[in-house]
Amino acid sequence: MTTVPVPAGSLFGPDNLPYGVYSVAGSAPRVATRLGDTVVDLAVLLDDEVFARPDLNAFMAQGHGRWVAVRRQIADRLAGEVPDEALHALADVTLHLPIAVADYVDFYASEHHAANLGRLFRPDNPDPLMPNWKHLPVGYHGRAGSIVVSGTDIVRPCGQRKGADDPVPVFGPSVRLDIEAELGFVVGTGSAMGDTVPVTEAERHVFGVVLFNDWSARDIQAWEYVPLGPNLGKSFASTISPWVVPLLALEAARIPTPVQEPRPLPYLAMEPPWGLDVELSVEWNGVEVSRPPYREMYWSPAQMLAHLTVNGAPSRTGDLFASGTVSGPAKDTRGAFIELTWGGTEPVTVGGEQRTFLEDGDEVVLTASAPGPRGSRLGFGEARGRIVPARGVG
Repeated sequence: MTTVPVPAGSLFGPDNLPYGVYSVAGSAPRVATRLGDTVVDLAVLLDDEVFARPDLNAFMAQGHGRWVAVRRQIADRLAGEVPDEALHALADVTLHLPIAVADYVDFYASEHHAANLGRLFRPDNPDPLMPNWKHLPVGYHGRAGSIVVSGTDIVRPCGQRKGADDPVPVFGPSVRLDIEAELGFVVGTGSAMGDTVPVTEAERHVFGVVLFNDWSARDIQAWEYVPLGPNLGKSFASTISPWVVPLLALEAARIPTPVQEPRPLPYLAMEPPWGLDVELSVEWNGVEVSRPPYREMYWSPAQMLAHLTVNGAPSRTGDLFASGTVSGPAKDTRGAFIELTWGGTEPVTVGGEQRTFLEDGDEVVLTASAPGPRGSRLGFGEARGRIVPARGVG
């Protein structure tokens, strides 16, 4: 029996207790939590076979009351001595995709990001936002099968593109490969077809939060997206962090969203809408180039889920909806390189080089933290990806 040590200032102290899936050599993946730099096997700690599985879905499906009870049970057990067979050093484990992703929707909830792209793409329009933007959380349906865990290499996508000087479309690897620093929200319990999830009930459906990098091929996206929206420019890969921070852990991070004017329609109305005070960091080849603040996001996660289901679309355990790019008002708070470099016209310095979009071999790492109880801070781990050359070309 051992008491789990927690280094001073750890972002994974007893106020966090995220969920993830791990394995060690010769073992199958199982559900765990993290305390300090120790991975704790929950099937052993709690003597519960629901955690002896390769994803969190069975546990999440048990519902909000069970999430509350288990979190309390984990905290109580970790306050004392723990069986040695439950403990593994973080450096000795492999971390896996924590959920079996059912469906995936990406939103566009940052006014700063939407306005910046409007100024880039529609410079002559006095209003950079599209007419619908402040009336509903704009989003698109993506591919669940291309969501990967942190550390997975990202193959440069190929597709059609047509630059300003191209007389006809050309095919080949993307030359304007980008990131989008986001948060992802994991649906723990779903809703039946024809039903809706009201904004007041969202917290009973949303299990937790992950970091999310929506890799984006801007040149492919620009040619294909009219009139139906993103497809191949987005569907090749999205990276999430291996740790799911429970929404229950983020009470101290709750803050109101920016003022929503005009007032949303009744199914989106909240008094007030809640956001999260999460500070993200974007590193490009080891250089921090941006610190996007999630507190600036216009639409609440509750409003996103309400809008996702308002037409009666079903939601399921393991659904993932992402926030869209997190951007703030200052240049060094922009969460996508197309904004940070203003469409490639204002390069940033990375490792002594002037850079605009991603090159083969580049690595991007997203990290984040949020306030916790009693002045603590909670971490989300990292969403890391390295670009490798396109396949089957040249």
